[in-house]
Amino acid sequence: MIRQLLAEALGTAFLLIGVVGSGSMGAMLADGNTAVALLANAIATGAILYVIITIFGPISGAHFNPAVTLAFLIRGEIALPRAAAYVAVQIAAGILGVWATHLMFDLPVLQLSQTARTGMAQWWSEILATFGLVLIIFGGIRHRPEAVPALVALYITGAYWFTASTSFANPAVTIARGLSDTFAGIDPAHAPMFIAMQIVGAVLATGVAIRLFPRD
Repeated sequence: MIRQLLAEALGTAFLLIGVVGSGSMGAMLADGNTAVALLANAIATGAILYVIITIFGPISGAHFNPAVTLAFLIRGEIALPRAAAYVAVQIAAGILGVWATHLMFDLPVLQLSQTARTGMAQWWSEILATFGLVLIIFGGIRHRPEAVPALVALYITGAYWFTASTSFANPAVTIARGLSDTFAGIDPAHAPMFIAMQIVGAVLATGVAIRLFPRD
């Protein structure tokens, strides 16, 4: 259990370092070109996802995401006490990852984002983004387990561009990004609706996955 929680903590922390760090670097170097900054953000996030899922997956399952943990809980593949511990560690480690990134870029550690991300289009995007992520995870586990790191990395890299919300698809990431007033931030007041939509997407995808990808 300690190994699993440590893997979840390190993986989630490095995920946020990848997201917020690449967003900050992209914004610094893009000279106001948000398309270039988003491209850098997407590529770096996909790259770090591939790495952390590959190395931590055999230890903890590489959830790094309360919505994914919820999906495994619904399918009966993780017990409630362990799921609760995973979620607590994911949220705490995500926040620590954001703070570590602020130190790296010589920014104030404690911040609140002022980036508005709200509205029906954004909320619907989060449902679709999380639905797709969870479905891809279960489909990959069922048919090509060794390809799951690449499948998730490619999906999130693409979803940065084909969703209006840039595909947060992760409650822990949403909470942590609310504490960063950088390119990757989200106003904390707008985070609860994002999280609610992510949960909806995860639950819907789990129901579909049970039909499409039944366990042996």
